[in-house]
Amino acid sequence: MLVIPPTDARAVPDSLGRSNQQVREPPSHRILGIDSGSPTSAQAIPAGLDHGNAQGGQALRHRILGVDPGSRTTGYGVIDTDGNRSRRVASGCIRVGEHPWPERLRFIFDAVAQVVADHAPHEMAVEQLIFARDPTAALKLGQARGAVLCAGLKAGVQVHEYSPKSVKLAVVGSGGAEKFQVQHMVRILLSLDAEPAEDEADALALALCHAHSMGIPARRRAAASWRDFRP
Repeated sequence: MLVIPPTDARAVPDSLGRSNQQVREPPSHRILGIDSGSPTSAQAIPAGLDHGNAQGGQALRHRILGVDPGSRTTGYGVIDTDGNRSRRVASGCIRVGEHPWPERLRFIFDAVAQVVADHAPHEMAVEQLIFARDPTAALKLGQARGAVLCAGLKAGVQVHEYSPKSVKLAVVGSGGAEKFQVQHMVRILLSLDAEPAEDEADALALALCHAHSMGIPARRRAAASWRDFRP
C-alpha cells in the first residue's frame, strides 16, 4: 500500500488518507536527492512506497533529491537547503516486493518519475554501484540504478553520483561509518523527531552530501552574507 506526503498546496485525495491537508509551495530553486525510496506526491503512485512527512519552517533556496537504489527497496529523500541549513521535505522508501524483475524496474522508474514531477528538483544525487561478490546481485542493482537515472534524466534533472564512502565522510566524518551512525547524523543534521529507516537515511545522506559539495553553486555561496551563517 502506498502512502505519500504532499509537498505543494493542493488538497490530497481521500484515497491517500490525507484529504484537505495544505502544505507549502516549494522554493524557487530545487535539488533532488534520491535513495531509491518512496515518492512523495499528492497523486497516485505505484504500490509499494512509503514515506515520512515533510517538515515545516521557512523556505530555503535549494531543493535536492537523494536516491539509494536497491533491487527490493529504494530509498529517497528530498531536502531544502541554503548551503548552511537543511530541512527535510519528504523521504521514504520504494518497495517493489516479490514482483517479477521487469515489473520491479517499472515500479522504480514510475515512482522516481513521480517524485521528480511532484518536487521539480534541479539536481539528483544517486549512490554509485559498489563492488559486489554476487554477479547476479550486482547486475540487478545496476539495472535498478539505470531505472532511477533514466527517470531523472528524462525529466531534465542533473544527476550526480557519489560513492558510499564519500557520503559517509561528508555526513559522519568517517568513510567507514556504520549504518546506525549515518542514521543518527542524518537525524541531527535535519532536526528529525526520530531516526529514519536505513534506506531512507542513506537517501537523505546523499542529498546532504551533494549540498555540502557540488550541489550549491560557488557563485551563490559567495553572494551569501556572513549573517546567514548557522553552525
